Amino acid sequence: MRDIVYPVVIAAAKTWFKVGDVRIQMTGTEHIPREGGALVAVNHLSFVDYVLAGYPGAQRGRLTRFIAKKEVFDHPVGGPVMRSFHHIALDRADGQGGMDEARRYLDAGELVGIFPEGTISRSFELQPLKTGAARIAADAGVPLIPIVVWGTQRFLTKGKPRDFGRHKTVAIEVGEPLHPSPEDNPNLVTKDLQARMEGMLDRLIRSYPADEQPPGSWWLPARYGGSAPTPDEAAAMYAEERRRRAERKAAQRKKKSGR
Repeated sequence: MRDIVYPVVIAAAKTWFKVGDVRIQMTGTEHIPREGGALVAVNHLSFVDYVLAGYPGAQRGRLTRFIAKKEVFDHPVGGPVMRSFHHIALDRADGQGGMDEARRYLDAGELVGIFPEGTISRSFELQPLKTGAARIAADAGVPLIPIVVWGTQRFLTKGKPRDFGRHKTVAIEVGEPLHPSPEDNPNLVTKDLQARMEGMLDRLIRSYPADEQPPGSWWLPARYGGSAPTPDEAAAMYAEERRRRAERKAAQRKKKSGR
């Protein structure tokens, strides 16, 4: 698989980290194999998670091919960029095609990334995980490696102005791999993955520099003393987003049909 743009972007990201004094605190990179297919499951806090969640793989000499919603690939600017990175489009209305493509990548020895929450967390806590990660890894016979990031939401996330100011910390933990098999119950594997990632996130939040997340911070979960929406409040926000999205799609279909 030929890559021209991806290495350039990685180099640019490293320059950003240096010039912007983005302090990367990362552990567990040894869990990412230097070769062979593997699936990394990442929590989702921001629009820059693709960059930071791919950093552990880059440190091991790997390029991560992320599974992303099809709408990103339909964008006139974002689409060509995503395709140049050889990322994988997933149609949320019918995800089998994206899962099959991910399987082909894994069979070819690629490192594939997935956000099993399915969307950015507005509470900044881990949302219930979907079973796709467990099923893809089991079907391909590859390790399923949890990665948790913390601090990326401070740069660019839903409903907040972007802030690429200097002197921010990003914490990343790569966990020990799971090895699901086709005989395993994907719901149980997902439950295990959820518990591991929740524990990792808790460690990252508690060890994050206190002066960068004072009580009341909008990027800190409510149960840690921040002012982020609670999981229940976030769920209500998601429901409203889905309702509005469905209304827009219905209006577009009506417009196209001429009615």
